[in-house]
Amino acid sequence: MNKEQLIIEYTKCMRNTPYALRTYLQTYDNTVSKYVPLELFPDQVSLLEDYETYNENIALKYRQAGVSTVTAAWASKKLAFARKEKPEKVLIIANKLDTSVEMANKIRAFIEQWPSWVSIGFSVEKNSQRHFKLNNGCEVKAVATSKDALRGYTPTILIFDEAAFIEADGDFWSACMASLSTGGKVIVVSTPNGYDPIYYEIYDQALRGMNDFKISEMFWYRDPRYTKDLYMVKTNDLVHYLLNREDYPLDAVISLTNNNPYDRDHTIVTDYISQGYKPCSAWFEGMVKKLKYDRRKVAQELECNFLGSGDNVFDSELMQNISKNQLRPPQAKLMGNALWIFKEPVNGHKYVMGVDVSRGDSEDFSSIQIIDFDEREQVLEYVGKIPPDVLAEIAYKWGTMYNAYCVIDITGGMGVSTARKMQELQYQPGLYVDGIDTSNKWKWDPKINDRIPGINFNTKRVQIIAAFEEAVRHGFKIYSHRTYNEMNTFIYIHGRPDHQKGQHDDCIMGLSMALYVAEKSFQSLTKVVNHTKAMLNSWASVVNENKNSSDFFNPMVSQMGRDPNLNNNGASKADYQKYGWLFGAK
Repeated sequence: MNKEQLIIEYTKCMRNTPYALRTYLQTYDNTVSKYVPLELFPDQVSLLEDYETYNENIALKYRQAGVSTVTAAWASKKLAFARKEKPEKVLIIANKLDTSVEMANKIRAFIEQWPSWVSIGFSVEKNSQRHFKLNNGCEVKAVATSKDALRGYTPTILIFDEAAFIEADGDFWSACMASLSTGGKVIVVSTPNGYDPIYYEIYDQALRGMNDFKISEMFWYRDPRYTKDLYMVKTNDLVHYLLNREDYPLDAVISLTNNNPYDRDHTIVTDYISQGYKPCSAWFEGMVKKLKYDRRKVAQELECNFLGSGDNVFDSELMQNISKNQLRPPQAKLMGNALWIFKEPVNGHKYVMGVDVSRGDSEDFSSIQIIDFDEREQVLEYVGKIPPDVLAEIAYKWGTMYNAYCVIDITGGMGVSTARKMQELQYQPGLYVDGIDTSNKWKWDPKINDRIPGINFNTKRVQIIAAFEEAVRHGFKIYSHRTYNEMNTFIYIHGRPDHQKGQHDDCIMGLSMALYVAEKSFQSLTKVVNHTKAMLNSWASVVNENKNSSDFFNPMVSQMGRDPNLNNNGASKADYQKYGWLFGAK
């Protein structure tokens, strides 16, 4: 090519990345044991376009999707065509050094393939598998996850390879993002690995519009390499089908061999999926066999499903139902988005407030949860990092608003100052005191001031969590995304329910305490009042004497010390009839 032609070709490569990669790069094909031109199928082209357009990208992929290869090819082009006055610095981070080095080696191999007119070569100044420099000033560095991964290196392109397997917390991720220079790019690539603290969190937040990441979803049934004999099966469990084909009727299987999914923009496959079918092919069958028919691995590595560990406290189907049918945005977000209100107080409803107090370290949050025991639902949630006494003031304000009986976690003494502050404020709806007769817990009693109100969560942890799981399974409604995310990463560790490393359980603690105490206390309360039918007449006389009273009926809390400025709605005859069962009324 003459000079003019080189300029035209150079410009074309700069403007059209898919063209440049297809024209000048090759990959090794094991099936024919030789290098072949780099082929790009439509989803990979879309991925490259996203890399070019957006600074923050996350790719959801299946096994053998070729995303790592395409990402390395794209990075090599960015390096080869970079100007000396503005060099690119690529940092590759993975859970294992071998994984990040493998990506670096792919980039190196592609760099070597660019034509001579690109004028690039490797600098002798720095040239190793883990860290190499180019003659135009660009660099590539491969590291494993560690607190020192970013030391002395400021990347312009940050690549997380198999990000779901990186064992790190949110602080590490924040440090990585902060390291990017202005206008830098971050690429997060992985197959799912449960509800991990980095990859899943980024993906989930991107879905909900809580970050700026562009999601690129790669599904195997849109890969022409694997769909030459594509067919659809009417089943919820492809592994079961592959192991028990003879049990399935003939009309449960529909061949799509003659229909290329790309011809109709994937609508054929998508329509069948919406009808309860699942895609399958000879390649898929072979991959399932390689995975030893492990349903969890098949779901994650081939079907791109996020599943928790095998020891998740909350069943995956249950979580899917919550996600689909219950989660909702709050009616109001207050206190800098820390406090979410899902429903306002309703006259006569029984409310319970659970307060989980932070351990005091930088990783832990305090939470307040208020539940409507009558409607079996979450109505208010607060999550924040604040001193225990300030937490008490917030709990006092909103607990009083809902007239909510309060239970505080005092495990290890962390909640004692919160509990004492609530006593000092004379919290009128009532404070749970472990060991006090349940039937009297719903009344403010100054005599309990010599006792520390609250519950030692750890001594009853298994029972409390089990009761919470059962309540959710039987229809208790979870509305908060924050709570939902904690439930996704709540697992059994050596038989003890706890959060995964790098995750939190503050919302779960507050909710589970409230539910446990409410269930336990109301059962006992019912037994007591059923033996005191004379009380019904007493309540009835109150109705006749105070039809226009501003006090509202709530058998679970004291009527002492009401603030007339609060939203304490008047009682009706229906309120008394509604709760008459507590006193043996028919």
